[in-house]
Amino acid sequence: MADIIQLLPDHVANQIAAGEVVQRPASVVKELLENAIDAGANSIKLIIKEAGKTLVQVIDNGKGMSVTDARLSFERHATSKIKTADDLFLLSTKGFRGEALASIAAIAHVELKSKQEDDEVGTCLVIEGSEVQSQEVVVTPKGTSIAVKNLFFNIPARRNFLKSNAVETRHIIDEFHRVALAHPNIEFVMYHNGSESFNLPESNYRQRIVNIFGTKTNEKLVPVNEETEVLTISGFVGKPEFAKKSRGEQFFFVNDRFIKSAYLNHAISSAFEGLLKDGAHASYFLNLKVNPQTIDINIHPTKTEIKFDDEHTLYAILRSAVKHSLGQFNIAPVLDFDRDANLDTPYSYKQKGTPTVEVDRSFNPFQEEKMSSSQPQRNYHKPSGGTASHWESLYVGLESKEIQSQDNFSGVDFETEEKNSSIFDETNKVEHKHTTYQVHNKYIISTIKSGMLIIDQHRAHQRVLYEDFLKNMTIKEAMSQQLLFPLQLHFSPQEIEIIQQLKHDLEHTGFIFQTLSEELVEITGVPVSVPESEVSIILEQLISDVENEVPDSHFSATDLLAKSMAKSLAIKTGQSLTRMEQEHLVNSLFACKEPNVSPANRVTFITTTVDELDKKFV
Repeated sequence: MADIIQLLPDHVANQIAAGEVVQRPASVVKELLENAIDAGANSIKLIIKEAGKTLVQVIDNGKGMSVTDARLSFERHATSKIKTADDLFLLSTKGFRGEALASIAAIAHVELKSKQEDDEVGTCLVIEGSEVQSQEVVVTPKGTSIAVKNLFFNIPARRNFLKSNAVETRHIIDEFHRVALAHPNIEFVMYHNGSESFNLPESNYRQRIVNIFGTKTNEKLVPVNEETEVLTISGFVGKPEFAKKSRGEQFFFVNDRFIKSAYLNHAISSAFEGLLKDGAHASYFLNLKVNPQTIDINIHPTKTEIKFDDEHTLYAILRSAVKHSLGQFNIAPVLDFDRDANLDTPYSYKQKGTPTVEVDRSFNPFQEEKMSSSQPQRNYHKPSGGTASHWESLYVGLESKEIQSQDNFSGVDFETEEKNSSIFDETNKVEHKHTTYQVHNKYIISTIKSGMLIIDQHRAHQRVLYEDFLKNMTIKEAMSQQLLFPLQLHFSPQEIEIIQQLKHDLEHTGFIFQTLSEELVEITGVPVSVPESEVSIILEQLISDVENEVPDSHFSATDLLAKSMAKSLAIKTGQSLTRMEQEHLVNSLFACKEPNVSPANRVTFITTTVDELDKKFV
């Protein structure tokens, strides 16, 4: 039998490796920025065109590369960061696998210019699809410039899987934020389609956060500092009242490397327990310094997950440090046992005497008295004591009045209730029966001929609101209610940009914007069906949906807005409904065009027949 195992060609192996390293343009941005940081640069520029699909360029003023290093850097498993396997557990740099540039060059057109400080001229290297096209001497400033053009030009299937430009740009900005927050001592500038998106000068950590997320962020931050033998924590957490519905402002950095950790995130959530509203997520920007030997970075291709030797200890230290900071800065409620003298009652004064009360000790309300009943009238007697007479004297004469009234009206017939006939025939009279029942303030059960319906009240109300909003936006003319005082909301520059993109559609729904600046949104009118208190929640939900790739080529902005508003305004799980509200929701649901699913294509109700119930008792 012939041999069937063979070695892959280098260009195929590189393309396979590129599938792990380069998932989208944001992956290229991450790798190039980290290489620039490892090169010792203190000023880095990122240039993007068409969400990175056309161009991703990183320019730094680092130490640069020699002619040999420039050529060797594009070979697989070529790196200057590690030499032995033990070095993997002593890493203090970003890139160390030696596959980033080789993988990028396998699926794009790459142009590299680099020069060391002592050299008079630099090197220009052009590579297309792993093949070196040219290598020349060039005049260039100190440092390195790498331009990645036409990403996935030779893998059209991968290019077709990329999302819209808005979504891909959002991922690039996220990677840019992660690298910039981890290194506030480095200047970062980002350009997108020729315009400057970010200009972050060298600063401290707090200023870097404010420069990225807006000046309003400064008042939301609570510092966290804790130093132990195992772990050193520094950074900030957001105040509970500024918590958002999305998880966009949650950053963990371990030894200046961004990571994702559901376990450590739970420690933060536990520290905020009792301080956040339902569905809200705390913001945090925390730097953790640990011994490199106690962590394993090389467990995930993107290096965003880290394995710790002792997670339980880190969990306890992190939770207590955040809790301590919240209590120290009077964010968390505490018990105060110091007595305030202003709250003392007057009873504590011993100088004042007891007030005296004068009473008539000879008064007896049950004492029998002689009274004249010659005339049928009500008499009031005042004894010598000056008090009221016996209580029975108040009823003297009432008996005679009752007899007299009976004599005067003896000939009058009174109509009793028994003689009144009912408007409806008793045989046709049907008592009102309850047709809906609420279970655990979550499900509504309604009876049908074949059995019963079990309806999810939150999803059902979403469907009802979604179709109402969609009808108002597309068919009816938008109705606005003017606000007595303009509503001012503060957002980050990136969130303002999203609102700016959706402004036209928002105005069609009934929103009226007076001001839309870099960090401030001022609203003077809202849709009739939207309460003023829900406006900020709706906009936050809308921004979160845009960031999480909800808008795709198949959905219009109007559809997205209707879904977001329905999600924000729908009744929540745990809300008690009256019988009338339950029946109205059921009737409204089945009046919809598609009552079976919610706007997110989730089932709104299920049916259970009598036969299925009978089988349960077999």
